[in-house]
Amino acid sequence: MSGSSAVSGAAPCRFAHYFVICGIDTETGLEPDELAALYQWLEADRQGRDPDTAATGENFEQSPLKRTFKSKVLARYPENVEWNPFDQDAVNMLCMPKGLSFRTQADQRDPQFHSFIITKEDGSRTYGFVHTFYEEVTSPQICSAMQTLYQMHNASTNPPSSSSSSASSSSSSSMDSLASSLDETDSPTSSSSSSSSRRAGVYDSSRDTLYVSKALCLITPMPFMLACRRFLSQLHRAVTAATAPPLPLESYIHNILYEVPLPAPGRSLKFHGVYEPIVCQRPGLGELPLADFPLAEAFSLLGVENLVQVFTCTLLEMQILLYSQDFQRLMTVAEGITTLLFPFQWQHVYVPILPASLLHFLDAPVPYLMGLQSKEGTDRSKLELPQEANLCFVDIDKHYIELPEDFPHFPNKAEFIQELSEVLLSFGISANTGAPPRTRTSPGSTPSTPGRERKTVAFRQLEDDGRNGNLAGEELAVLELLQGNATLERLQALTKRTGVTVARVVALRAGVKAQGTEGQGGRTAAEEEELRNAKLNIQLREVFASRFTTMFADYEAFVIQSAPDLESWLTNREQMHNFDKASFLSDQPEPYLPFLSHFIETQMFATFIDNKIMSQWEEKEPLLRVFDSRIDKARLYNVRAPSLRSSSYQRCSILKESAQAIEQRLMKIDHTAIHPHLLDMKIGQGKYEQGFFPKLQADVLNTGPPNNKWAHRTATAQRRKDRHRQQTEHLNLDNDLKEYMQEARGLGKNLRQPKLSDLSPAVIAQTNWKFVEGLLKECRMKTKRMLVEKMGREAVELGHGEANITGLEENTLIASLCDLLERIWSHGLQVKQGKSALWSHLLHYQAREEKLEQQQAESAVPHVPERRKSDCSIAMPFLHVSLIQDMRHIQSMSEIKTDVGRARGWIRLSLEKKLLSQHLKQLLSRQALTKKLYKRYAFLRCEEEKEQFLFHLLSLNAVDYFCFTSVFTTIMIPYRVVIIPIKKLSNAMTTSNPWVCVSGELGDSGIMKIPKNVLEMTFDCQNLGKLTTVQLGHDNAGLLAKWLVDCVMVRNEITGHTYRFPCGRWLGKGVDDGSLERVLIGELVVPSGEEDSGRACRTPPLQRSPSQTRRISITALSGRGYKPTSAQIQEAIGEAVNNILKHFHKPEKERGSLTVLLCGENSLVAALEQFFHHGFKSARLFQKTVFVWDFVEKAVAYMESADQMGDLQETAEPLGMTCQSLCHYVNAVNSTPRNIGKDGKFQLMVCLGARDRLLPQWLPLLVECPVILRMYEDTALLRDRTTVNALIGVLETLHDFPITLEASLVKGIDL
Repeated sequence: MSGSSAVSGAAPCRFAHYFVICGIDTETGLEPDELAALYQWLEADRQGRDPDTAATGENFEQSPLKRTFKSKVLARYPENVEWNPFDQDAVNMLCMPKGLSFRTQADQRDPQFHSFIITKEDGSRTYGFVHTFYEEVTSPQICSAMQTLYQMHNASTNPPSSSSSSASSSSSSSMDSLASSLDETDSPTSSSSSSSSRRAGVYDSSRDTLYVSKALCLITPMPFMLACRRFLSQLHRAVTAATAPPLPLESYIHNILYEVPLPAPGRSLKFHGVYEPIVCQRPGLGELPLADFPLAEAFSLLGVENLVQVFTCTLLEMQILLYSQDFQRLMTVAEGITTLLFPFQWQHVYVPILPASLLHFLDAPVPYLMGLQSKEGTDRSKLELPQEANLCFVDIDKHYIELPEDFPHFPNKAEFIQELSEVLLSFGISANTGAPPRTRTSPGSTPSTPGRERKTVAFRQLEDDGRNGNLAGEELAVLELLQGNATLERLQALTKRTGVTVARVVALRAGVKAQGTEGQGGRTAAEEEELRNAKLNIQLREVFASRFTTMFADYEAFVIQSAPDLESWLTNREQMHNFDKASFLSDQPEPYLPFLSHFIETQMFATFIDNKIMSQWEEKEPLLRVFDSRIDKARLYNVRAPSLRSSSYQRCSILKESAQAIEQRLMKIDHTAIHPHLLDMKIGQGKYEQGFFPKLQADVLNTGPPNNKWAHRTATAQRRKDRHRQQTEHLNLDNDLKEYMQEARGLGKNLRQPKLSDLSPAVIAQTNWKFVEGLLKECRMKTKRMLVEKMGREAVELGHGEANITGLEENTLIASLCDLLERIWSHGLQVKQGKSALWSHLLHYQAREEKLEQQQAESAVPHVPERRKSDCSIAMPFLHVSLIQDMRHIQSMSEIKTDVGRARGWIRLSLEKKLLSQHLKQLLSRQALTKKLYKRYAFLRCEEEKEQFLFHLLSLNAVDYFCFTSVFTTIMIPYRVVIIPIKKLSNAMTTSNPWVCVSGELGDSGIMKIPKNVLEMTFDCQNLGKLTTVQLGHDNAGLLAKWLVDCVMVRNEITGHTYRFPCGRWLGKGVDDGSLERVLIGELVVPSGEEDSGRACRTPPLQRSPSQTRRISITALSGRGYKPTSAQIQEAIGEAVNNILKHFHKPEKERGSLTVLLCGENSLVAALEQFFHHGFKSARLFQKTVFVWDFVEKAVAYMESADQMGDLQETAEPLGMTCQSLCHYVNAVNSTPRNIGKDGKFQLMVCLGARDRLLPQWLPLLVECPVILRMYEDTALLRDRTTVNALIGVLETLHDFPITLEASLVKGIDL
């Protein structure tokens, strides 16, 4: 192992860590792929058959050339690298994701290139680059085994002619197409080969040559994709060339493993392949990190708009499934998208190539980005995925995407797409490929236009040949067009003769000619292409990066640094708020909010902020360092204050510089590695044989050069780095805390990558157990966050003022709760039905319950309806609460079109009714149903976790949500109204014709006649929102026209919210204040224990006053000897004004009803009424009660007469104006067509005065008026100058706020 240790020192700075060869093991022969067997085991388990009786991997119905056989790692050099231990199972699986495949001379055997990625537990990544080619099978055992398999296949498929058609006889199983992705992709054979003597896909050992796939793989710490691709293709060329390569292959492999270093940051490196030198470069410390996968290809495959949409889904951490026949395409798109996330990083499961055996991972109830190989000819519609509510499906080959329902757009999307398209066009790439994106509502596949098909064929031809690729598909097409056009040819010849050249055509032609020859500046065409790609890559990435730089330019101001040191921060990580989300959102332009409010809730954003906070104590994370330096630079050039909260689009300004930096590095090579040289090898081994990859000499490849000074240098640097790290680690940390810190850092990252090795069912169960724990933890965090938000501890005024920001954050949290429930319900499903797993479960439950109901109805015993206990005979009837009933409400809403939408609506409704936990408990109580629908490892079948989950949801009952009422604002809702009279003092019924009008935050019901002698009615009306007032009145007809009403109750029959509108006054002429109509102010009623079965305690609703008996008119009270003291009255006024001020200081989403504060109990009107009543001479003259309004009317009459006599001419001008305004308002109130009574008129005057900021000006006029002497005692508060001045001061504090009055209060007033 001495060599291995020499190796390990240099490993971190070596260009490549391993060279691996995978292929067929001639010792063990043909083994059916055990992964295929495992897959069949899983399939059987999923369909409820006994898995053990399922096939063992042999499948005689399928043509042997199409079956998968077990591949093996044949060799790897070196044996092991300490820094990057070799994971044999994972590498084998990803080098040959579909196992071995066989071909005959009649089949296409083009070499293929693909890359893969292995993500370790700590999130670090290793890249693999694989060149797969076909090698002739020389082992007679294997040829005869294949011949035997063919005979068995022919025997089982009778008649033989059907052999090829039944190649994959697919059942209608829901995961068919996944199964078929196990089969080798059929390369479409060209017409010439199909007409050859042998038919493709048939094998006869006497006549056919058998070929098997073999893979050469380089494993590297950094994604130098192009360099590795060129190295491997040169290696393969050396094997197939007619003459032996200049040196034995060991020399080149040893060279790249041990003698080629990683380029230093900001430098370029040249090393040598078998035939040509290879150049690669690495970005500097201040630049965007290395990304070698061609973004141009990702954009061409999807189209700019589609790519931006997929990018947005990735930012919002949805589930993203890429689908393509080509492994390299999957990798190109996946790496392209994650590269563009800078400065953020994808934090969840990332498997760009999902091996067939890991298909159960699509069940993962977490965000993921995975790539799945599609089988040629399979349709998307056959692909049944466990969970689609939050899935973004990307069909790369058909250039189309399916988006999740209602997700927010990326800010300034149109301008952003425009800028990207211009960058692509400047490189001659058309930007408008890709079918338009589709949301879930329109399934089916888009027919791609012939033009697009043609383009991708051209692209594929270019892409297959790694060595040319000089022109993008567009340019090639242009040139073909020009060359094929006779007129254009003649024109060109003419222009040449006259000395004019058509520059573009000449350039195109030169480009195509220069394929093999030297290009400008001594660079080959391939190098030119590489440079062009690198420049395009960096420019596209800069456009994305600059969007984040402008969007998060001020993010540091909102980071909350609360911990004194790293240790205490890590210990309390979960409890801490690290980012002031509400203030940040209030600082953003309105159009950005839907996107940003979702984005700042993601794990990638949380990790970014964590890294920022940890950078106080540790070295800055590299991406964060680059991002922060860009923000600082932008600040130098541009003081951001003027553009604050501006949503105008800022273009990227550093495209040229970034491209120049790369060009300079590639033009001027900084470092050239040692040339490959002869090694000290045994003679005669590894002899060259054309077409066969030789057996390499392990002893020379397992050890590095003994005195490699470069290896020594990096080893000492590494040791220095380690020492430094140990010093900075907290030396006194005990092991437990270290472990805890490790865990705290990885919070939320626990499942980055499925373990690719040892795929026993036990391991699958273990993985699922991790998922269950993760889901429970997520549920705990989400419910806790929702409670904290709602209780307003963290809420900060958002500062927008517009209504649409209200509850923005709350909406985001509820949306993410809906998403979590969908993921929980889709975990471990037996068979998927419909897009929403939760709704599908509810429908099963509904069907069973309705069947039971029907059976009970048939064998029914008539049961006596239970009377509800009630102290008076008239009361709100009991509302039957049931899960099925709530489902029916949702099903009857035509506004919701999809299952996912219905599930979300049902969750919102249950949350608002405080029944979510109870309903789900009821749903899961039908265990037989749960067992039928879910596998044994599913979350919903883990009893203890399920209980905890329901308990977390129960905690949400502690707060009031209106998340259904406030979202579905256009639906029709049935309301029930009950009028409760005071029987002892009046007729329960009235002979007049009563009417009622119910108003809420979203509108009113209009006036509705109440049928005579009926005290209860129901009506349907468009959603009124939270109810605020009820107007109740009658037309005073008949003998018994007086009515004493205790209160009115109104209930929303869908949400069950009941409102009580206290009255306690008469309605009728000549009684009380003569009012025929009253405006009653509502309050939400807390359900009593009897109805409140199974709900947790709840906080009292906003502005709930002690049990409210409506203000009996003060006049009546004073008659009964109740007189508040002057101190109590002043305190009540202060309290009422204070409550209004508090109302406006609350975040908009937390404000209650202003009407309650103006006119309810303990309101401004009530307090002023008491003030005006203090010392009021309301002696009953001939039994006629005098009201405060009488005083106001008399004062106004006096002012008007004085004005006519000219007495007011001498008064100062402003006073005269105020006097006019008071008279104008009082007359307007008096001339209203409504019969609102005298107290009602006083209330209206106070409300209008408060709204128009006139109350403090009116008071002195009333006090000065001589009428006061006649109607008030000397001790009255109104006659005490200092008290009145104090009152004016208090009322003036309301002037800073916009008081708006509800329509029901000011109806019929004409000012």
